[in-house]
Amino acid sequence: MDQANTVEEGENGPDARQRILVCAAELLRHGGREALTTRAVATAAGVQQPTIYRLFGDKDALLDAVAEYGFLAYLKQKSPNEPGQDPIDALRAGWDLHVGFGLANPAIFSIMYGDPRPGKTSPAAAKAVDFLRQRMRLLAASGRLRVSEERAANLIRAGGCGTVFTLLAMPEAERDLDLSIVAREAVLATIITQTPQWKASGVVSAAIALRATLSETNALTASEQRLLSEWLARIAAPGGEVS
Repeated sequence: MDQANTVEEGENGPDARQRILVCAAELLRHGGREALTTRAVATAAGVQQPTIYRLFGDKDALLDAVAEYGFLAYLKQKSPNEPGQDPIDALRAGWDLHVGFGLANPAIFSIMYGDPRPGKTSPAAAKAVDFLRQRMRLLAASGRLRVSEERAANLIRAGGCGTVFTLLAMPEAERDLDLSIVAREAVLATIITQTPQWKASGVVSAAIALRATLSETNALTASEQRLLSEWLARIAAPGGEVS
């Protein structure tokens, strides 16, 4: 086999995309976004620049793919609640892991969360949001949420991302890591209650818990479930409490 054929197979083989992502992630980690040029990635991965465009489309798509590649490794550290595990403890652990990932991978974190565009979310960030929503559903089903699932998830996202970017803006030697703990507990105090809401008063929290477990009943038709879910969502919305 001649050298030209070897190069062609190396650029079109099944491992070419993975090799490019690995090399791009290393460039991003050590040199930031400025280091992630298609020329540098092609050189590091041993491919021609057109191969990158063929596999990823453009540089923005490459950045999204690199962010997803790095974040998937982070998501592997997370798992759904195990039987008997307190969902609030799991949420604390998830916050700490999120902040730790952001501080250890500032460039990837910035690609994921640092360029918000309405209606567009990076694939990696979308996976993180889905995971967080699963956490909120567990909390709602246990009767521990005092706000809607969506508002709880948004407060966690705002607090976690804000904490990471605030700490990254500080000189590394001067970072106040306790800030993350204080912010975490402030957010948790806003969205959760220590007593399951069906043991306490509050129609809003009861609606949140019922809506989270509505799919478990067979007593309603699909259209009835959708209608009841809409009513419960209206009760659970801010200002939905009735006297």
